[in-house]
Amino acid sequence: MIWLFALIGVVTVVILLWRAFGPSSRPAPPHVIAPDDDPDFLRDLDRRKPLDP
Repeated sequence: MIWLFALIGVVTVVILLWRAFGPSSRPAPPHVIAPDDDPDFLRDLDRRKPLDP
């Protein structure tokens, strides 16, 4: 009977460690937007354009 409790305890510890340090615990890398796909960049383009002399 003690072996059953030990097995349940080991399985529980393994599951908790997997959830804490497993592959899904890492944050996703930030999504990089190209300038021509960025609406803020396109909206700000007129203000940053130099004036013709």
